[in-house]
Amino acid sequence: MSVAVSPASVFPLLESRLPSVQKPIQYVGGELNSTLKEWDCGGETTVRWALMYPDAYEVGLPNQGVQILYEVLNERDWIVAERTYAVWPDMEAVMRADGIPQFTVDQHRPVRVFDVFGLSFSTELGYTNMLNALDLAGIPLHAADRTDEDPIVLAGGHAAFNPEPIADFIDAAVLGDGEEVVLAISEVIREWKAEGEPSGRDELLRRLAVSGGVYVPKFYDVTYAADGTIEAVVPNRPGIPFRVSKHTLMDLDAWPYPAKPLVPLAETVHERFSVEIFRGCTRGCRFCQAGMITRPVRERSIETIGNMVENGIRKSGFEEVGLLSLSSADHTEIGEVAKGLADRYEGSNVSLSLPSTRVDAFNISLANEFSRNGRRSGLTFAPEGGSERMRKVINKMVTEDDLINTVAAAYSHGWRQVKLYFMVGLPTETDEDVLQVADLAKRVIAKGREVTGHNDIRCTVSIGGFVPKPHTPFQWAAQLDHETTDDRLKKLRDVVREDKRYGRAIGFRYHDGKPGIVEGLLSRGDRRVGAIIEQVWRDGGRFDGWSEHFSYDRWMTSAETALAGTGIDVGWYTTRERDYDEVLPWDHLDSGLDKDWLWGDWEDALAVADGSSDVEIEDCRWTPCYDCGVCPEMNTEIQIGPTGRQLLPLAVV
Repeated sequence: MSVAVSPASVFPLLESRLPSVQKPIQYVGGELNSTLKEWDCGGETTVRWALMYPDAYEVGLPNQGVQILYEVLNERDWIVAERTYAVWPDMEAVMRADGIPQFTVDQHRPVRVFDVFGLSFSTELGYTNMLNALDLAGIPLHAADRTDEDPIVLAGGHAAFNPEPIADFIDAAVLGDGEEVVLAISEVIREWKAEGEPSGRDELLRRLAVSGGVYVPKFYDVTYAADGTIEAVVPNRPGIPFRVSKHTLMDLDAWPYPAKPLVPLAETVHERFSVEIFRGCTRGCRFCQAGMITRPVRERSIETIGNMVENGIRKSGFEEVGLLSLSSADHTEIGEVAKGLADRYEGSNVSLSLPSTRVDAFNISLANEFSRNGRRSGLTFAPEGGSERMRKVINKMVTEDDLINTVAAAYSHGWRQVKLYFMVGLPTETDEDVLQVADLAKRVIAKGREVTGHNDIRCTVSIGGFVPKPHTPFQWAAQLDHETTDDRLKKLRDVVREDKRYGRAIGFRYHDGKPGIVEGLLSRGDRRVGAIIEQVWRDGGRFDGWSEHFSYDRWMTSAETALAGTGIDVGWYTTRERDYDEVLPWDHLDSGLDKDWLWGDWEDALAVADGSSDVEIEDCRWTPCYDCGVCPEMNTEIQIGPTGRQLLPLAVV
């Protein structure tokens, strides 16, 4: 499958050309805590992974998912794992001119000689970067054209919960947590190699597929009805399961990674050491794919968190520690964690940070602990919906008074800046719902001035467009067209700017609606969308997550060409509402969520919107189960504290 002799490094070809590209340091490798291993460290059955986060080095290197898998794989003495990232257009031009293939940054080995080329997608807008990497590597774009000399192209990450738009380009996909499944896949490859690689890559893919935990698109046939909807997705050979299940890692304390965090040589988007304090969220926000697909909640103990922080700081030299999760302040021992860490590092250069905080989980004592060693930067809250009606529709049960009381407490304790995050385009939304964002921001400024007696109060309003995602109650919803999105944002901006009393104190950040339409096309697309992605790439599409590289016109032109004669268009995938009976492209991929439960929650949202119901889905961490299906379906359970453990030692460093 791959060469037994160590392949030649491409660095001699690369080195002389580095001065001709921007930020050449990102292609050099040699980061602190990177791992260099012999090509044949496990003998003839060595398993070799090339791991990619399909974006630039500055975005890809800090990605925790890739760092964790890199470390987990390299801990096995019979596995080699190296990293590769998307190259900028100037480097791409150099590589194409000089015949330099896509390479790893660790030892500059060609990606094509590895056994597995694994890509982690947190957003669908990285798909064109994947095609570019495949082409630069000399790997055929289409899985059907690959030979035994090519690696298995494997997709993971949140976008892999609907990999159908890239089904033509990948050999396999895995859903859910990767720590255990990458080792299981490696064992299958190792065993297949030990047997002499019988029947080539087709047999290897079959062995992976029959496990029920790896999705291999080529083993499933998709048929379409006359109206363009999917008729069925069924296995096309014996032994292939009708549904593929996600992987759920239990007992996070047993997997304290990253234990050797990579320290970049070039500037990256996150210059900090991050510790995931728990995984999963059951708050039940109807728009949130991450919360739905990562259930159940699994907490790390306070002891493990403390040890991970201490170890990470010691091995990386980072001075900022981020305690990450989907809702970090919801950790049952977050108060003890905050105080213990603040005590431990008081007087040092180490500062602690939380990502955006739920209004109803915030408290001043917690915020004071996290700011004890660092400067008081702004606080970020995410009400999501502009009006109370919209917050009920999305099950974000935070009232306007809750928010005002919270920011009043923050301002009165020394904070001067608050950031509020909202979405536009949510189901049943009206212009009035969006304009209430301005009213809320003004109340925040007024309250800040009132409680402080100062006018130097700031509030930044950041707005993103809502994109319906698979495996959520809103997977059936119609997406708002970009013209209406932009019109609502313009009206909101004008209302804010026209206010002489508060306008200058309110910052306003937003993106236009066009990138959201493309993301919506990719997030709920089926296999027919693959032709659009390929056409966009052939027309020069790269780095679609970057506004300076994104071209809406290129995507729409490519879609018109690729979908010609199908009877469907971009609007069919995006701004069309689905009904219960429609077969969705991801229905054969099991996130553990019961489809009837999701549909019932969608109907509840509509009932709340029209005032016929006031139902609230409560967090199942604290209330009886609401039957989403995950725990019985996945044979898992919620894991929360208090654990009874302590953060030791508590002595100041």
